[in-house]
Amino acid sequence: MVGVTFSFIFFQTNAIKTSKYNVFTFLPLNLFEQFQRIANAYFLFLLVLQVIPQISSLSWFTTVVPLVLVLSVTAAKDATDDIADIMLLSSSEPLNLVYIETAELDGETNLKVRQALPVTGDLGDDIEKLADFNGEVRCEPPNNRLDRFTGTLTYAGQKYPLDNEKILLRGCTLRNTEWSEKHGPETKLMQNCGKTTFKRTSIDRLMNVLVLCIFVFLGFMCTVLAVGNSIWENKEGSNFTVFLPRQDGNSAAFSAFLTFWSYVIILNTVVPISLYVSVEIIRLGNSFYIDWDRKMYYARNDTPAEARTTTLNEELGQIKYVFSDKTGTLTQNIMTFNKCSINGKCYGKIQDHTERVDFSFNPLADPRFIFHDHALVEAVKLENPEVHAFFRLLALCHTVMAEEKKEGELYYQAQSPDEGALVTAARNFGFVFRSRTPDSVSIVEMGQQRSYELLAILDFNNVRKRMSVIVRNPEGKLSLYCKGADTIIYERLHQSCSKLMDVTTEHLNFAGEGLRTLVLAYKDLEEEYFNQWKQRHHEASTELDDREGKLDELYEEIEKDLLLLGATAIEDKLQDGVPQTIEQLSKADIKVWVLTGDKQETAENIGYSCNLLREEMNEVFIISGNSPEDVKEELSIELEFLRTACMCKSVMCCRVTPLQKAQVVELVKKYKQVVTLAIGDGANDVSMIKAAHIGVGISGQEGMQAVLSSDFSFAQFRFLQRLLLVHGRWSYLRMCKFLRYFFYKNFTFTFVHFWYGFFCGFSAQTVYDELFITLYNLMYTALPVLGMSLFDQDVNAEWSFQHPQLYIPGQLNLYFNKKAFFKCALHSCYSSMVLFFIPYAAMQDTVRDDGKDVADYQSFALLTQTCLLFTVSIQLGMEMSYWTAVNTFFVLGSLAMYFAVTFTMYSNGLFLMLPSAFPFMGTARNSLNQPNIWLTILLTSILCILPVVTYRFLLIQICPTINDKVMFKVRQAKATLPPPPRRARIRRTSSRRSGYAFSHAQGYGELVTSGRFLRRPAVRSSGFANVGRTTTGFSPMGRSAGYSPTGRPQNVKAPDVEVTSLQMFRTIKDPAL
Repeated sequence: MVGVTFSFIFFQTNAIKTSKYNVFTFLPLNLFEQFQRIANAYFLFLLVLQVIPQISSLSWFTTVVPLVLVLSVTAAKDATDDIADIMLLSSSEPLNLVYIETAELDGETNLKVRQALPVTGDLGDDIEKLADFNGEVRCEPPNNRLDRFTGTLTYAGQKYPLDNEKILLRGCTLRNTEWSEKHGPETKLMQNCGKTTFKRTSIDRLMNVLVLCIFVFLGFMCTVLAVGNSIWENKEGSNFTVFLPRQDGNSAAFSAFLTFWSYVIILNTVVPISLYVSVEIIRLGNSFYIDWDRKMYYARNDTPAEARTTTLNEELGQIKYVFSDKTGTLTQNIMTFNKCSINGKCYGKIQDHTERVDFSFNPLADPRFIFHDHALVEAVKLENPEVHAFFRLLALCHTVMAEEKKEGELYYQAQSPDEGALVTAARNFGFVFRSRTPDSVSIVEMGQQRSYELLAILDFNNVRKRMSVIVRNPEGKLSLYCKGADTIIYERLHQSCSKLMDVTTEHLNFAGEGLRTLVLAYKDLEEEYFNQWKQRHHEASTELDDREGKLDELYEEIEKDLLLLGATAIEDKLQDGVPQTIEQLSKADIKVWVLTGDKQETAENIGYSCNLLREEMNEVFIISGNSPEDVKEELSIELEFLRTACMCKSVMCCRVTPLQKAQVVELVKKYKQVVTLAIGDGANDVSMIKAAHIGVGISGQEGMQAVLSSDFSFAQFRFLQRLLLVHGRWSYLRMCKFLRYFFYKNFTFTFVHFWYGFFCGFSAQTVYDELFITLYNLMYTALPVLGMSLFDQDVNAEWSFQHPQLYIPGQLNLYFNKKAFFKCALHSCYSSMVLFFIPYAAMQDTVRDDGKDVADYQSFALLTQTCLLFTVSIQLGMEMSYWTAVNTFFVLGSLAMYFAVTFTMYSNGLFLMLPSAFPFMGTARNSLNQPNIWLTILLTSILCILPVVTYRFLLIQICPTINDKVMFKVRQAKATLPPPPRRARIRRTSSRRSGYAFSHAQGYGELVTSGRFLRRPAVRSSGFANVGRTTTGFSPMGRSAGYSPTGRPQNVKAPDVEVTSLQMFRTIKDPAL
């Protein structure tokens, strides 16, 4: 096959760029992004102030070192985080056909057919002819419509129309031919992929707001102190000019101006830059926990979980809406023929001790097919006429293509997975579909080759929900075979079938196992009537106006008075643990929306099987759209849709294109102040993954594009509950505790400077030793808070699963919000007053044991900073719920480090070496050996902690939170045996599903009978084709009103879906609402 790349007006290269940076743009772009954080820009401004001698009262390195460290760590982390459509000219296959799979585009795995123009097909693979080919393609601008293409080819003075059947889109996979295609940025796939944006957590956004508020408060404090300096200079300053003479021209107002900026530097720790260093380290550590989690490792594919970004961990603990793809995300892409009902008898009950059926009597049987009910095989061998008619129908009524590479080795290429399963079932039970031509179907019936004349295919579409074929057997008998949704077929049965219909209906429940069902029926036709009908059918098929409507009338006419044969049940397997996961997410008040390109019936079947939908959900809301005008109308009522959907417990959006998936996500993000997560496995999910706050990629069968565009990835949907309920909740809890504590300790640290200003003449003198100011956030308090933020957990993973309601506070932002921040500020204000005034009063008029005075600045500074460090350490211990050896070491080690550094830096030796750098000679030794100093430390610590203990005690007694209740249960359980892990009990509520849902498009009956699909004779390999596909509206006639050979079983890739427009929103309303 040969392909040619075309472009639009301006020629594009074939290069696709998906990374954010390259070698040259990394540094400027990364710095630009980092300085978008207000705090980073603020510290850059502080650095400029500190180089001005008249203003700076601190050394420049106190700001430069932390700033460089923050930028370096963040840059290193960010560095690690980080094709044209083809016109078909000719093909190596007969009639220039190409068979493609579009799983990367729309999530469907069934084959589709494309065919080249005859004028270009004649070029064949002749290199000289292809080199001489000189054509011009004119087409529509690049767009995201996967189902439509409009263009013309001008060649040799003639114009030829181009449509979607002549185009191979980037992302499709060629089957049965060797060929590689080139890609470019203006493809429909890239148009559907959305734009890569920088994602920020809700805490990041809140932090920006809080930092602005802190700046305002900082300006207020500096203004108060500057005004105080001006007043002091006017009233008291003149008394000190003898020792501190003013420079010429310096007034009190100018002194106040300089004091303002000096206090901006001194009080800058109210927004410590070390906060951002710590945040990045915490996020990185919690990301490693996800990577290292063995319980999220899928051994079958050797696929571990992966945190592909390190900036969104805590957002995982706040998810309110999960938007999930269906195909390959909820399902395994495995479909099996499970049970059937034939002439009122049910076959296929499986007992644990029953051996699988031996199909060795059939040399053409598929060895992978498994069935356990031996009664059905015996009925076949006994030549039960109804059983034979049942499997004969399955072998004839379909559009499957057969490929036989070697004699007896058959490979089926089905339009839908369940069509393939049904034909495979017939094959194993002795009715083997062997080959087909446009006007015949060859099958092997119990070892005998028989050829049926194929007279007509009454193809499936979204309204009919059924498919029929009219055939003539070798004996000349005319028959119509039909299969479809139960509600559709029952309406067309002969009245004599009423009793059999009742029995079959009971069998359709199939022990409440939620299997996908189809009903089978047939009728014999009179030759004379059929000839008349055939003539009218030919006339209708050549009409230009209302062709489909006239054909539907003829189909309705002949598909009546059918005789019921029975029903089939296909098991559509889910991935392991999907129902349990959805149940757990529901208990955590997480809304799960399924966005799929499949039609309603297919999605609905999966919904019931995975426990997303239940029988008691008795109200269904549907919005359908079959054209751009319909979609535009839907968008005009988006608020009504969102209001209705958000009232529902479960929502399913069907027939959505990749870009429309993203639009649904954006709709929720726009009007609901909640955190969203999108999860998918294919390229058709990339746009949705990028649009959500959190994107999760499933590394499945549909390539790696979803994974590469995601923030987190793993191999199975069931891992999502551990990602959210364990890692996400812990990350959010740890981050909130960290922020509350960090603001507390730094506000307390800073506010002491504010109170001290009133006692030092507003001179911008610091309370603490400059070395303590430098090391307070970088050494003395850094490791303890990091230990809490990396190891703390209120309850373990098992209790988190047993009580998914623990997740709800994160959705409501209860752990850290503006109110919590305000409480933290008030607590810090109180603590700072205690930490300043208690030591101040204790040191005033105080003497040592030997009668010497200790009321000097150095001793007061040492006492205040020691009281501060003990207080914040005790407060940290009260915040921690889970003590480990590491946490204990960090807390005690930091206190030990403080005393070691203090005694070293205040030693005589260092003073003698650098007197100006170490002025606190002997202060530690002389002060900390006094009992009154330690009593002061004890008193300040108690007074600072007492209100917190009292408040928490009263809160637990009066209004306990869900965390308090669960932790109380944990403490009780520890006194006895640990609770055994409890698996959520999943109730099977649905009985059966009618599953006939080929795709979004009409079936391939027309192509099958047209002769255009012919392939090589002899041992041939076949596919199926798709011509003249249209999309019609869908009006459900019942909960399971869908017949669908693409009815995708629960573990199967989604059937081939021709994406058109936002066809349908399906929501199930909770009865309680």
